[in-house]
Amino acid sequence: MGAAVAVAAIMAAGRSYALAAAFPGYEEDFKAAGADSSFILTYVKDYSSDPEEYAGICAANGTLGLLPWNGPFAVRHVMLNNVFERSGEDMVATAVRGICPFGLSMHMDGKEIGDADVRGLRQEIDMKRAEHVTEFEVPGKVAVRYSFIALRNLPHALLMTCEIMAEDETDVTFVNRMAVPDEYVSPLSFCRSFMTESRQIDALCTGAETLHGSHSVAAAAMFMHDGTFVRSRSGAEDVISRKMKKGESASFTLAGTICSTADFSDPYNEALRQIVYIDRMTPDRLIDGHRRLWEELWKGDIEIEGDEEAQKAVRLALYSLYSFGREGTGLSIPPMGLSSRGYGGHIFWDSELWMFPPMLMLNSGIAGSMMEYRFDRLDKAIGRASAYGYRGAMFPWESDGAGEEATPVWAITGPMEHHITADVAIAAWNYFCVTQDREWLEEKGWPLISAAAEFWADRASCNGDGTWSIHGVTGADEYANNVTDNAFTNGAAKTALGCAVKAAKKCGRTCPSEWAEIADGLRILRNSDGVTMEYDGYDGEMIKQADVNLLAWPLGVIMDKRQMLRDLEYYEDRIDPVNGPAMSFSIFCIQYARLGNADKAYEMFRKCWQPFVREPFGAFAETSVSDNPYFATGAGGLLQAVLSGFGGLEITEKGIVQRRSVLPPSWTRLTIRGVGPDRRTYTVFQD
Repeated sequence: MGAAVAVAAIMAAGRSYALAAAFPGYEEDFKAAGADSSFILTYVKDYSSDPEEYAGICAANGTLGLLPWNGPFAVRHVMLNNVFERSGEDMVATAVRGICPFGLSMHMDGKEIGDADVRGLRQEIDMKRAEHVTEFEVPGKVAVRYSFIALRNLPHALLMTCEIMAEDETDVTFVNRMAVPDEYVSPLSFCRSFMTESRQIDALCTGAETLHGSHSVAAAAMFMHDGTFVRSRSGAEDVISRKMKKGESASFTLAGTICSTADFSDPYNEALRQIVYIDRMTPDRLIDGHRRLWEELWKGDIEIEGDEEAQKAVRLALYSLYSFGREGTGLSIPPMGLSSRGYGGHIFWDSELWMFPPMLMLNSGIAGSMMEYRFDRLDKAIGRASAYGYRGAMFPWESDGAGEEATPVWAITGPMEHHITADVAIAAWNYFCVTQDREWLEEKGWPLISAAAEFWADRASCNGDGTWSIHGVTGADEYANNVTDNAFTNGAAKTALGCAVKAAKKCGRTCPSEWAEIADGLRILRNSDGVTMEYDGYDGEMIKQADVNLLAWPLGVIMDKRQMLRDLEYYEDRIDPVNGPAMSFSIFCIQYARLGNADKAYEMFRKCWQPFVREPFGAFAETSVSDNPYFATGAGGLLQAVLSGFGGLEITEKGIVQRRSVLPPSWTRLTIRGVGPDRRTYTVFQD
């Protein structure tokens, strides 16, 4: 099948005759823009079956995350980045959903159109342009096509563009209402009209406080149409309508903005100002700017030849991390990104160990924001260490917006899972290694790394034989609590202390000699068969996820290939097959690829994502049985499997280098573009 025919087939799949006739130009626009079908994810609703499994994919811009759903104009919710309110039995800080400015319904000849009234519903996620497109028809009446966009160039704004084609004479009305989640109190919705010079602004506005008054949030929305609609008001609703003759077309844009006191002292007026800005700049111009910024993001890309399924999965992982992160914000990425309130929107080791490395390789701007997040909260980490009787910095296991511990009190991980402090220090050192930004290292990296080293020097205990131990921790395997000499915790502390010694030398600082002594002396235990023990007393118990195996990659503490293989073979069958997350197998994939075992690496690669994807777009869930997509942490692991496993890319003191690796048997070529500050391209061919 030729390329043009293939594209046409993909784009036309599932389209009804009426929709294809109503919107015939889209395929041509798609091809004219030079789009690649591997950037397109498609869903066609099956009206003959019971309710289908449906996991949506966000339209997000690092500040807002809009989750479209599978009905006409359906939206599940909007997530706000770094806006928290106390909730739950323990009243911990939890991310809040936004007031959604898109509560749109369509009415025809006086009847509201619901899911049962439409046919041919088809959705496309255009990852290249970051646009979520839906089309459907009301049989014999109208064909509708609309798209959701979270503007990359206006981070507090969302757009919905809509086209309607009449198949018969009909009266069409669109009603917009604000959707206020239950984590708000005393919402007030109203219409606001005013003149800005010679232009009329007619906006629907809603303001509310979060449940306990931590934040005020405001949203504004406004119809912008082609002049053929009549606008009216009905209480807290904004309405546009028109009569349509057979064969007529019409279009409109619904602009929405959401602002909060996390970013603005006056979110209500700022939300309206941004509506005015969109009106003056025009939606078309803003969409063009949005697309240009996404073109820039996609300069960091991964191309797989010979495996279309893997290509789309990898693209979706990369698209999701690009969507959830944002340069210049000083914010990081929570485990579920901006898709839901999962894990409270907190920042874990997921950010530094799993999502940060692919961003550092392909988008240093987003990686820089993730590092800025930790630096801005260093004082809180220092205060937390002091509260627990330690020197240095002790980063929280679950960090809220202020950088304080937000783990529920019933979870032992909050007081006991300390490796996060080493993970932050290692990420900071790696950021310097890639960027070679000496000024950043001296001003921000060194304070982070040295404070972490001070903590580990205080946290470790010297044994009678001159070795060092760390007592009472939860490691990466969270099934083992309050253990001594956990392999990953000791390995991460050893690596972080080593990073501190190297950073001190780069910065011309003097560091305590005990940092190197402790790093050299921390115990990594082995059993009688030579297998690295997960902790002192470990005897083959089931584990939640890779722990020991992280010492070979990414820590590089274990370099001997025979030891790597021995540990891989031992722990592969001990990972919880039901509740274990995906990342273990991404680590196994990397190591088998580095060992030159292409078949085994590919087996682990498939295991690190295929059991976790959810229909219809391939959204990533945390475990093989959970229903909580989108799991951005798993996406980070998948990307590392390709970048550092099959791609052979590795972060060293001299920057990013490529080691010899292998490709899966079915892959003919792997191309990684936009790597590092020089935006280099690396290619691996099938032997």
